[in-house]
Amino acid sequence: MMRRDWIKTTTAAGIAATAPDWVLAEEKAAALSEQFSVLADAVLAKAQAIGASFADFHLMQLEEESLSAREDMVQGVSANSSCGASVRVLVDGAWGFAASSEISQKCVLALVDSAVDFAKGQAGNRLQSVELEPLKSYRGTWEMPLKTDPFVISVEDKAEALLAITRTALLKGANFCQSFVTSVRERKWLANTAGTRTEQSRVRIHPGFSVTVLDEKKGGFATRKSLLPPRAAGWEHFSEWDSVAESALAVEQAREKMAAPSVQPGKYDLVIAPSNLWLTIHESVGHPTELDRALGDEANFAGTSFCTPDKLDKLQYGSPLVTIIGDRTADEGLATVRWDDDGVETTEKEFAIVQDGIFRNFQMALGQASRIGRDGGSNACAYADSYGSFPIQRMPNISLQPGKDDSVTAESLIAGIEDGIYIEGDGSWSIDQQRYNFQFTGQVFHRIRGGKLDGMLRDVAYQGNSVDFWNACDGLGGQGTYVLGGAMNCGKGQPQQVAPVSHGAVPARFRQINVLNTVKES
Repeated sequence: MMRRDWIKTTTAAGIAATAPDWVLAEEKAAALSEQFSVLADAVLAKAQAIGASFADFHLMQLEEESLSAREDMVQGVSANSSCGASVRVLVDGAWGFAASSEISQKCVLALVDSAVDFAKGQAGNRLQSVELEPLKSYRGTWEMPLKTDPFVISVEDKAEALLAITRTALLKGANFCQSFVTSVRERKWLANTAGTRTEQSRVRIHPGFSVTVLDEKKGGFATRKSLLPPRAAGWEHFSEWDSVAESALAVEQAREKMAAPSVQPGKYDLVIAPSNLWLTIHESVGHPTELDRALGDEANFAGTSFCTPDKLDKLQYGSPLVTIIGDRTADEGLATVRWDDDGVETTEKEFAIVQDGIFRNFQMALGQASRIGRDGGSNACAYADSYGSFPIQRMPNISLQPGKDDSVTAESLIAGIEDGIYIEGDGSWSIDQQRYNFQFTGQVFHRIRGGKLDGMLRDVAYQGNSVDFWNACDGLGGQGTYVLGGAMNCGKGQPQQVAPVSHGAVPARFRQINVLNTVKES
């Protein structure tokens, strides 16, 4: 079947059969807004009447659409939505939680009974009681700004945009090329016994691709995936990206990488681009400074943390150049919201995790600050990934701040290196069970000789520990080099929850970092 015929068939029949109607989703959201206050009042009144010292009521609607293409064919189209309600209560110092996809007064009132029973069932089986700080009351509606709603763009137009990428890559000599785009809309309603009533909506999108070139004589291959990060934005994030030009460049770089010499292991000075460094921030700063992980309450997905509360205001986490900020307010940040899922307003809740190299703050959700003697309570870091998920502490946007000299660029950082490597794009990673010792790869590795780029290397991984690595930083790009990276699928918890999070970064220089040859190591 010809490509366009396949797309037409899919649009006319396949999508009609499998995809939710986004117009109906909008209508359902409007109906939920109308009935929310009545349901919330009934739920919260009942929860307090039967013994809850605190309660909140959540509604959540989630819509997701994904398309993928390979070579000259659309491989897959999926679309789904979910909607439901949850009730969370605090009874005698214990949390209780219940959720359902049915949203009716009878059902949500029954959830109150289930949540209270769950909380009471923990009596005598918990290590300590939950104590909440006083909560402010908020009322309002927040909708993330975007230019073009991705859900109104036709599937045919999306497929054509993906096929333009793969078609270009093949014409430039790629043997294989895969492209994709995923769009998510998240609507949430929250009410609690502190008096809060909020409604908010946000959208995120991730377009991308991967190209592969083969050396049929030697039997080798090389890949290069796109460097565009996901973003809290609309379709404009895709349409304003010159994806065709990047796919052509990716083929050239994959071909050059395949022919490049394999790296000699040893100590190198590195300049790391934001497209790679965001992931290092995520793993070596983001997860270690989650307070639940540091306290031992969370150990799923690479264990607990070396960064324990006794290190606050003492640990030299990085060099004096390094300041890393947490926020939920950054423009187009994947973790940006007006209120977190505990009902804490995010405005003016920005906080320094590392300030001038010193470890200053943990990420905290409701009821956590008092456990380490901190005033001020939560810094708005609670999130639940579905109506059926209990809100847990999740990362805000966590970003390395630019250096003070705005004239510094990646090129000027490179100019200060005699023998080193410039790294672009994220790759594989590993980290130990204390989030301390790590190893990262990348997409493109440029050799630096005498302050200039001099060809490519391959099979590169850099290795270190979180503290030594950040203390080795001696140069940062200026404000004009700042780029917001991130991921839509950060996993945490058991049962697992998946959260979107952004990490801003600038090009950064690190001295004498251990570099491994991945082929020799394997």
